[in-house]
Amino acid sequence: MAVMAALQSSMSALSLSSSSFFGQRLSPIPLLPLPVKSRDNPCLIVMRIKRWERKECKPNSLPVLHKMHVKVGDTVQVISGSDKGKIGEITQIFRHNSTVIVKDINLKTKHQKSREEGEPGQIIKIEAPIHSSNVMLYSNDQKVASRVGHKVLDNGKRVRFLIKTGEIIDSEENWKKLKETNGKKAEAVAAS
Repeated sequence: MAVMAALQSSMSALSLSSSSFFGQRLSPIPLLPLPVKSRDNPCLIVMRIKRWERKECKPNSLPVLHKMHVKVGDTVQVISGSDKGKIGEITQIFRHNSTVIVKDINLKTKHQKSREEGEPGQIIKIEAPIHSSNVMLYSNDQKVASRVGHKVLDNGKRVRFLIKTGEIIDSEENWKKLKETNGKKAEAVAAS
């Protein structure tokens, strides 16, 4: 209260003359309690990516990353859309919007301009992302698509398995194969 009284007296001392508009005395500020917003349910901040796309963010401005039932290297079958029934391997995942890129599936045509003078433009095919709900894990052994389950092995390791077949997806052999193929791709890129 004493602070507000001191502030009002200093504001009244600012008046220069009664004839000028800027020098007129200010009306006293009413001492009402200011409304306080509750922080129980903070709203989500929306982060701008592109003009047509929005990414949900947490209050600390980090993007919300969704959990997905598939990982890079999994063999999946497309269960809806124009490529329904096709089988491929996941090459890339985007956790902020729950989409995946499957090798040689959902191909789109892209028209590229020439980058240098004398180089012609190109029409190329690229793999577009598919929503993760439109793919289902696939068993190469039994040729069947299945939902994914989670279980803990005897050694305490948590793994994913196919519900229809009981086949374990996250085995060490699968990860070794995936690392070897990624290593070969990296060497090929470095060599060229």
